[in-house]
Amino acid sequence: MLPVGLLTPIGRDLGVSDGTAGLTVTVTGMVAALAAPVLTLLIGRRDRRTVLAALMGTLTVANLLAVYAPNVAVLLVARVLVGLGMGGVWAIASGLAVRLVPERRVAAATSLIFSGVAAASVLGVPAGALVGELGGWRAAFAAMAGVCTVVLVALVVLLPLLPAPGAVRLGGVLGLLRRPPLRTGLVLVALLVTGHFAAYTYVRPVLETVAGARPGQVGTVLLAFGVAGLAGNFLAGAGAARAPRATLLAICAVLTAAVLLVPPMGHAAGVLGAAALVAVWGLAYGGVSVSTQTWLMAAAPDAREAASALFVAVFNAAIALGALIGGLAADGWGTGGVIGLGGGLAAGALLAAALGRSPGRGAAATG
Repeated sequence: MLPVGLLTPIGRDLGVSDGTAGLTVTVTGMVAALAAPVLTLLIGRRDRRTVLAALMGTLTVANLLAVYAPNVAVLLVARVLVGLGMGGVWAIASGLAVRLVPERRVAAATSLIFSGVAAASVLGVPAGALVGELGGWRAAFAAMAGVCTVVLVALVVLLPLLPAPGAVRLGGVLGLLRRPPLRTGLVLVALLVTGHFAAYTYVRPVLETVAGARPGQVGTVLLAFGVAGLAGNFLAGAGAARAPRATLLAICAVLTAAVLLVPPMGHAAGVLGAAALVAVWGLAYGGVSVSTQTWLMAAAPDAREAASALFVAVFNAAIALGALIGGLAADGWGTGGVIGLGGGLAAGALLAAALGRSPGRGAAATG
């Protein structure tokens, strides 16, 4: 998520448009979407701690390459490596809770793991914008390389050996698509995440255009988004375990309204009005990862790793698609176009949540 809050300075420094700079998000999502299921199949029975450490090393190298990128082509190569590392880490880590804690604590541990996904989604942008304002966009990537190094050491020191009990097979992954609740969950992921990133990838230009926000104010607004998103993650995690459909209906409705109302509120009330709605947007979107993952785990409690691979693939493909079509909308229709596109897709997710097959309440709690 790091480039989202840095698109303007990246584009200015490398001499490209906002839409072209947005490819740094699109490429990463596309590669991660492919890497998640492919790496899950290729690693077979290899120890998961070793695999996670190797992938985290890849992320470290990728961010260092971004620091020294002389042009957008080299930066995109770095972002390809980020996609490889991120897709693999996410797919593997999402299924580890059941192996790291007693059975009675698996649900809580899974929510905690996915709070990391929510934190990455909602804090990566304001953190990048803040560091970018203080030291430039390259400093943000340097800081991320440092974080990856620390996490790499922590993985090696703190995780136990995690040999896989069995390899994931292609037939097992694709066979899950025959389950109607799982298909509905994947449709929800696709619509919500595509809509969010179509609009949010370009939130900085939107805030600058419709609300007259200055660079320092943008960082503060994005920080509010992040804090609200973390709160939304834990609120949605608790609700989704009891009632996955109701939780996602609420998320979809709030997300649709918040996204579509940002421009008129920005015009009417300036930065403060837009900031309030961006925070509501963050509250709703912060619950997307954990609630959709809970839905999918409930739909396939017997195949967690395979379901996680599908989840990560669709999630990251949606990031890529959202950033891509958002870029086309930004270059063709302006900031109003990306907001309308994002809100419309969120409204589509609302219909899918209302009409699609959902897991039973008991299955959600067990999952």
